[in-house]
Amino acid sequence: MTEKHRVREMMRLMASKIRSTADSIADREIELFIGEILKADRVYVMGAGRSGLVAKAFAMRLMHLGLASFVIGETITPAMKPGDLIIVFSGSGRTKTVADIAETAKEIGGRVSLISSNRDSRIGRIADCIVIIEHHRDEVKDDAEEFEIRQMLGEHKSFAPMGTLFETAAMVFADAIISCLMEITQTDEKELKNRHANIE
Repeated sequence: MTEKHRVREMMRLMASKIRSTADSIADREIELFIGEILKADRVYVMGAGRSGLVAKAFAMRLMHLGLASFVIGETITPAMKPGDLIIVFSGSGRTKTVADIAETAKEIGGRVSLISSNRDSRIGRIADCIVIIEHHRDEVKDDAEEFEIRQMLGEHKSFAPMGTLFETAAMVFADAIISCLMEITQTDEKELKNRHANIE
C-alpha cells in the first residue's frame, strides 16, 4: 500500500472511530454540559499538551459566540469567582497540574466540567458535570517512550499514537457544542465573523 493510500485509510478509520464515539456519548451528559455553559458567568478552559490545544480552540469559539471565555495560564486571565465555570479537557482525568487547578477552582466556588475518557479519576470525583468520550485503552495507555520503541521495532499496536483519538474526538465534540450553542442563542455565522481577530 502506498503512503497516500495509507493516509486516506487512516483518515477513514479515524472518521469511523469518531462516529462510534459520537454514538457513545450520553444524551444527559451533553444536556448538562450545555446547561453549565449557559448558566456560567464566565467560562475558563484548560488542558495539558494536545488536550490544551483543543481547550484553547474551544475558548476561541466561545468568544466568537460572545461568551466571556478565558484560557487558564494566559497572562490576561482574570481571577475566578463563584458562578464561573472551568472546563477541563483531560483524557485521563488525573494529570497532576490540571487536577490541582481544578481542585483550586472548586475551592473558590467555581463549577467544574470535565471532558474525559475516565469518569473515575481525580478530576472526575470533584466534577459537577462529566462528558465521557470513549476510547480503546490500548490506544492511549502507552507513554511516548514505549510508542517510539514500538515504531523502531515495527510493532504497530495502534493506528494512532497516544491519545490521538481522544483529542480528535474532543475537538469534534467541542465544535459540535458550538454549533448547538449557535442555535440555542440564535447567533448566526456573521456575528461570529464580526468577533474574529482582525489585526492578524
